[in-house]
Amino acid sequence: MTADWYVLIEEDTRTTEHVDGTDLKLHRWMLTGTHRIGQNHTEAIAAAKDAALHYLPGILARHARPGDEPARRALLTQDGSWVVLVRQRHRECHIRVTTAQLVHMREEKEAPPKNLKEWLRSAMEGPSPAVKPWTWAPKGKADEN
Repeated sequence: MTADWYVLIEEDTRTTEHVDGTDLKLHRWMLTGTHRIGQNHTEAIAAAKDAALHYLPGILARHARPGDEPARRALLTQDGSWVVLVRQRHRECHIRVTTAQLVHMREEKEAPPKNLKEWLRSAMEGPSPAVKPWTWAPKGKADEN
């Protein structure tokens, strides 16, 4: 597997829900862009800078007119990611642009379907225990168990 570099763009997304005659503006921080750059780290850094200086978040893009240029403050953090404050008319938002190296990838694998005998057994015995998401213990603590 190659160690490809990516530019990741995270932004504050907003949706409006109508509940009991009231408009609720819901904010959600989410990954909105995953752009594969290649194996050149320097090129990924340049692409991240370009995204920080030119990417238009969806909140503003929905209302932008041709020729609009929003106000933008791009801050480069110590770890190399960009935090960008973007403002246009009365709307304001922020994005984070980061470079990341792909170091592991695995395709999804589903368990085989249960046959009739297994299905009946699980119906009689109840559901199987839930899968534990992930646990980690420091090296010394894991050895004690």
